[in-house]
Amino acid sequence: MTGARPLDLLAGRGSDLLVRVAGVACSDRELPLMAERLAELVVRSARALTFCDVYVLDDEERVLEWRGAPVPLGEGEVGRVAAHGRARAHPDGRGAAVPVHGDGIVIAVVDVRSAGPCPPGDVALVTALAGLFAPVLSSCRRLRTAREREHAAERFAERAVEAQEAERSRLSREIHDGIAQRLASLGFHLSAAERALPEHHPEGLAQIMMARRLCELAAAETRAAIGGLRPPVLDDLGLSAALATLAREAGDGSGAHGALDVTVTVEGELEDELPDHVQTALYRIAQEAVGNSLRHASASRVDLLLEHSSDRVRLKVADDGSGFSMRDVLARGGRGRRPDSYGLRGMRERAELLGGRVAVTSRPGVGTTVEAVVPIPGRRPEAGAQARSRSEPQGERSGPGL
Repeated sequence: MTGARPLDLLAGRGSDLLVRVAGVACSDRELPLMAERLAELVVRSARALTFCDVYVLDDEERVLEWRGAPVPLGEGEVGRVAAHGRARAHPDGRGAAVPVHGDGIVIAVVDVRSAGPCPPGDVALVTALAGLFAPVLSSCRRLRTAREREHAAERFAERAVEAQEAERSRLSREIHDGIAQRLASLGFHLSAAERALPEHHPEGLAQIMMARRLCELAAAETRAAIGGLRPPVLDDLGLSAALATLAREAGDGSGAHGALDVTVTVEGELEDELPDHVQTALYRIAQEAVGNSLRHASASRVDLLLEHSSDRVRLKVADDGSGFSMRDVLARGGRGRRPDSYGLRGMRERAELLGGRVAVTSRPGVGTTVEAVVPIPGRRPEAGAQARSRSEPQGERSGPGL
């Protein structure tokens, strides 16, 4: 039907029907809930129909989905209607299958049954409702496709982070069982050589003592590398505790780059609901940012803020270091001239993998701020979140501190 005929037919059944149609059309556009509501509307609105099912085409356009087993296109009454796009009366005369056209194809089939012969007026009503709900079902299918792609992206991000962490765990074990053991053995041999060296060889003794100190420093850095590859506290106690441990390790001065005063502030109470792969990615971003401040920025202080809201997490790491020119770090072609440029791109890639963003702001002599905003999977923004997102980081840029 075209023009105003479907509305005229529905209006002829009374204003109550139009109210019910509007109510269903304005409800949440989720499948299969919308299909079930449309089926209920058809049965309630018709005079003789006792049963209705709405079959909706899947995203791959191969089968029709409903409450039972999927129906392949071309099979059975419903499948043939979907394949050929024409309504068909059931052979016993007690019902019909009516196609719903949208986006240039048949996107659904409304299958109705009656106890006796199906009145032509009820078939006309079903046809009118099918035409009116075609845009609604098209919108439902597009929303379903978008949701499935979003879930697929979340699953990919989770698997990617898990793969990265599995590789880090493997490297941690190999370093512990290989390099760390060799350094420990080297330390024992150097101690034995020191005891065996005659006292009248002071130069040789000095060289052995220096070698022992280098061996001890290498062993300390190896232990730190093992802990950094996969901190057990992240698995045992969560993100906040892992960040606190990161702050203590940066401040103890045991590394080769001195000590750093790191303060950690946590706001919000949603961390228990953060997926493990999100916590891991945020920890890695914080770890890289603090490491850059320690190794390259000549900073003495870092303020780390972890802020939870209903649908996202914000991580902000700000230091008082020497700062830098973003033009030098992110040089033309994406190859920076500073050693920390790879770390900055790595932080950005981690956030983008989770659908988030990282902003880096710095200026020589002012310090550097790294801010990451990551959405929480499965949570929708509250009212006003769109306006709020305009003030959040949209990528790397240079300028004064945030």
